[in-house]
Amino acid sequence: MESLFYRKIRVPSPVRDALRRLLKNRRLTFGVALGVPLVLFLLFSSRGIVQRVKLERKTVELREQIRSAEEETVRLQAESRALDGDKKAIERVAREKYGMAKEGETVYRVKPRE
Repeated sequence: MESLFYRKIRVPSPVRDALRRLLKNRRLTFGVALGVPLVLFLLFSSRGIVQRVKLERKTVELREQIRSAEEETVRLQAESRALDGDKKAIERVAREKYGMAKEGETVYRVKPRE
């Protein structure tokens, strides 16, 4: 029966205590009320840090694509110049791409192993 008259011992909660202190201190409350939205705006707005990181990553990817396209352009231009006057290059392309052969030649196609 005696246990009915005792108060329960509450375990202190650090979060509850911090909120209580925050609400008692007006300057801190005002600072948090201004600071939290400001930080969220700086991080997640359309001009925020997260968007900036995404755009920088996209820029790196696009620069890599541009570099590979430029390399392919140089390679194709070199191949085009070779095909303009070099009979051996023309013959090589005709054989490789179009499967053409000279008169009297027999073409054997070998399937690669899987």
